[in-house]
Amino acid sequence: MQELRETTSTLDVDGDTGTRDRVRALVVQRGPVGASTLAEILDLTPAAVRRHLAALVQAGEIAERAVISAGPRGRGRPAREYVATPAAQHHLPNTSAALAADALRHLADVLGPEAVAEFAQARVATLEATYRPVVEAAGDDLHDRARALAQLFSESGYAASTRELGTALQLCQGHCPVQQVAEQFPQLCEAETGLISRLLGVHVQRLATIASGGHACTTHIPTISVRPPSVRATQQPQPSQKEAAE
Repeated sequence: MQELRETTSTLDVDGDTGTRDRVRALVVQRGPVGASTLAEILDLTPAAVRRHLAALVQAGEIAERAVISAGPRGRGRPAREYVATPAAQHHLPNTSAALAADALRHLADVLGPEAVAEFAQARVATLEATYRPVVEAAGDDLHDRARALAQLFSESGYAASTRELGTALQLCQGHCPVQQVAEQFPQLCEAETGLISRLLGVHVQRLATIASGGHACTTHIPTISVRPPSVRATQQPQPSQKEAAE
């Protein structure tokens, strides 16, 4: 029976992520907790549970530490216990998106829809202040600037990349960290589109968004007859013939 139980547990470790999820959830709930306690609750062998724990430690989702004992320690491996790290929280139910949507809905009810748009603009203004020096450092080439912007978006959790399509570029964001809120408040997407346009120095067009049902947020960036952003920023308008004559 013991041999059968061990075999079943090993197969579970190798192929069933559901058990690992249960181990993680129990560490969150009961930590600090030892492998033997987890094994008893899950009806697995301690060896099988330790394999799951080792994988979760390697993933940075739980941390291992020695049990502090008041008495003298016996022979053998020191007792260990496990606690959850902040990374484990990503696998648990999260109502923060619902809370954010409720807050924006209340803002719109009290101050009007324009207040949501103002919030969205203020939000991207903070991003712009952080992103602009990096994009500017990429130089005047639009392709380089777009790649720099994609990297910044990726570092912020948007899984972004660029694609060259003949006379245009596409900036693709495969993930939207604010999707649940943006589905109800498209002002967030509109403000982000304006951010992309300002940072790249060209008029861009959103072709699709995840919030509206697309598989990615896709932005069209024209590359024909595009003057470098630094040139457009410094070039002064030429006077008309009438103004010159005067």
